[in-house]
Amino acid sequence: MKPLLIKYKNYLIFFVLLIFLIALKFINPSFIKSISYISFDLYQKVFPLEKRETDVIIIDIDEKSLGKFGQFPWSRSVFAKIIENVKVSEPKAIGFDIFFSEKDKQSPDEIIKAYNLIPTDVSELQNIKGHDEIFREQLENSKSVIAVLGSSVPSHGTHDRSAKARFLSKGGDPKNFTYAYPYSIGSLEKLEKSAKGLGSISFLDQTDGIIRSLPLLVRFENKLYPTMGLEMIRVGSNQKNIYIEMNEIGINRISSRPHKIYSDPNGIVWIRYKKSLKSQYISASSVFDGKFDSARFKNKYVLIGASAQGLFDLVKTPLGVTIPGVEVHGNVIENILDQSYLVRNPNTYLFELLFSILVAVITFFLSQKIKPKYSLSIFFGSLVTVIIIGFSVFLFRSELVDISYPIFMLTVTFLTGLYFRFVEENRIALANLQKEAKLLKERELAGGVQKSLFPDISRFENFIYAKNVPARDVSGDYYDVVKVGKSEYFFTLADVSGKGIKAGMYMAKASSIFRTLSNLSYPLEKVVFGVNNELVEAKFKGMFVTAVFGKINIETGEVNFVNAGHESIMVFDTNKNFEFIKSEMPPIGIIKYFTESMVKSKTINLKEKTFVVYTDGVTEGYLKNGQELGAEGVQKIVTNLDTVTPKNLVDSIAKELDWGAEKLRDDITCLAINIKNTELIKPERKKKVEGEKKA
Repeated sequence: MKPLLIKYKNYLIFFVLLIFLIALKFINPSFIKSISYISFDLYQKVFPLEKRETDVIIIDIDEKSLGKFGQFPWSRSVFAKIIENVKVSEPKAIGFDIFFSEKDKQSPDEIIKAYNLIPTDVSELQNIKGHDEIFREQLENSKSVIAVLGSSVPSHGTHDRSAKARFLSKGGDPKNFTYAYPYSIGSLEKLEKSAKGLGSISFLDQTDGIIRSLPLLVRFENKLYPTMGLEMIRVGSNQKNIYIEMNEIGINRISSRPHKIYSDPNGIVWIRYKKSLKSQYISASSVFDGKFDSARFKNKYVLIGASAQGLFDLVKTPLGVTIPGVEVHGNVIENILDQSYLVRNPNTYLFELLFSILVAVITFFLSQKIKPKYSLSIFFGSLVTVIIIGFSVFLFRSELVDISYPIFMLTVTFLTGLYFRFVEENRIALANLQKEAKLLKERELAGGVQKSLFPDISRFENFIYAKNVPARDVSGDYYDVVKVGKSEYFFTLADVSGKGIKAGMYMAKASSIFRTLSNLSYPLEKVVFGVNNELVEAKFKGMFVTAVFGKINIETGEVNFVNAGHESIMVFDTNKNFEFIKSEMPPIGIIKYFTESMVKSKTINLKEKTFVVYTDGVTEGYLKNGQELGAEGVQKIVTNLDTVTPKNLVDSIAKELDWGAEKLRDDITCLAINIKNTELIKPERKKKVEGEKKA
């Protein structure tokens, strides 16, 4: 059972992840909603509703009108005059996105009351009609709709109001599914009774403030009301009734003959916005003065609302623009007339989920079976498919499909599969390298290659010394010293991942690059850049190098060095005070390409110090007592030395580990630098050494 679990571990992890992603769909947290809204808005931004002619005219309470009539609210006589001038053009209906909740303070009758005037003082005023009465008469003699708004607190002077529309439902009670408010805010009772309709101007609460949807039906004080747009169409069509068809999950269809609107189960439709038209607006002052083309209002739905910024009736839309709130209701009217409103079908949720699962499963399994470059093509192909489906359904069916969730799910599962594939391929690569390292001929070849790479360290033994003891015929370790000036030397010590001929070839490549760049006297950082970038391009799959690169000036004693993912560098002074300098950057050959900030170089002076670098084969090597040497053991060896020179230090470490065991645990390689009591090899000694070599 256990081997089976190990074999299919990746698939088990994937299915757990899949269940988590499915749960996110049902929980629908705020960040998932926000991502969904982005995709819905994108549809409209890319394909906004184009419309040259409009069925809705907006009489605009704009800055020009405020300049003419003064601060809002205006006298009811102004609105009465506007209705009087408009209705002769025979509009379908006239709607007010405004409340008239208090009596007109500018009306003659209200002035008499306010100032306690006696009849003899106001004989002329007594014969003049009140402004509220004038406005009421105009409402009564026109197809007028005034606003009502939901509220969470009771309003002052609220009367027992009811909708003008009659609701006929089939298949259940729509009140159980509609958006509800405990209270309502509206206009004076006599004004509401005279109007032909009462329309809700309540918007849904939006966390980001963007008005994307709107309830066609809403409950105030447990009474149903139509939204302003629906009520305008009812009044304009001379209908008394609004028909509601229910199904097992809620509201299915809302009708005001001859118009039928399919909604979500809560009676909500998503608004399809068109680009704002200047021709749709006309200033209230112009209408009051009669300065308009009478044909402009004929058979149109007329809305009266405010665009003036000081009246704070501006809202954001999915198109990324801000419009007056009254224009939202205008868009709803046109959506119903044109059947261009958007629907978020409940069945779409199930489609999104099943489609996301299907695509995610296929993509994951293919990522485990085929090459990454092909699975990447499938991934991008799936993304394009999801986007095409989403936009196609939007354009041809006016339905909103959430493409963000499938894309999110697809991306997570694909990256997971890619990671599993990477891990598995590296495991296989390492296993193959181990098999290759067992072949004798390959070990001999690699061993010969490796030996040719090490420099003749005897030329530098008075200030720098290094030694390599391979655990097999072929070592994965490497060191080099290159003289670049009279007193300057490049040096490196590296540990190549893996063993065998491939590791030897990889090391040969690294050696060639290092020597080339060093001989060109490049700065140390550029040498590190070059070695890394060339090794990445060499395409030795799954291989990398941990290394220390350095440049020393033996006259000044300054050493500039870079530790690329290697063991800590040990530095100690004449008093045997130790410091261990850790790596601050990744190994060589993994990241394509190093940035300048990744290369972490340091500089220290070695006139009073000794610099020691070793591979993990040293710290992890076995002593005769069977214990690991460790960094503490290296420190102890140094402490016990009477005289510290690079050669006796390195030899002492090697002796402790290479004690005659049948085989070492790992390659041991060590490099030490000490210039305090040493001099360069004198020319005559150098000649002698070279003569001995020739002999």
